[in-house]
Amino acid sequence: MSGTPFSSTPGRDHPGERAAADPIRLLDIRDTALSLDEVFTAVGDAAAGGTALFVGTVRSHDNGADVDRLGYSAHPTAVAEMRRIAEKVVAEYPVRALAAVHRVGDLSIGDLAVVAAVSCPHRGEAFEACRKLIDDLKHEVPIWKHQMFVDGTEEWVGAS
Repeated sequence: MSGTPFSSTPGRDHPGERAAADPIRLLDIRDTALSLDEVFTAVGDAAAGGTALFVGTVRSHDNGADVDRLGYSAHPTAVAEMRRIAEKVVAEYPVRALAAVHRVGDLSIGDLAVVAAVSCPHRGEAFEACRKLIDDLKHEVPIWKHQMFVDGTEEWVGAS
């Protein structure tokens, strides 16, 4: 398989490459520290030959300004939006399992802000599906970032 988006083209599906009834194993918004192990374990699947894991952390700078800390807040519909996006990724790629967890509240430099993982039959598909998942989560889920800079200024960023 080339890693292209999943379709039910004849000859493309191979036994064991389709996911279980609901490959979306974990989606959540948390106000506590995130766990890489929890997300990685959630996407474990014996038929997956590749698992891609993305970890977003709070960095010490943004656009040349030194960041002191930041806070995330989420709209009550955020988890439902995460599911909508996850369902689109599952429909487009041969996902065996998918998981994503985002943090809200006050975070320090180095804290985990988001962890997402996708397992697929092959590595290329896993990379592509995970990238699609995290990019769409960042652009479409109503989660806002409030950055506080070392110089005392601050800014709100539309969607995390």
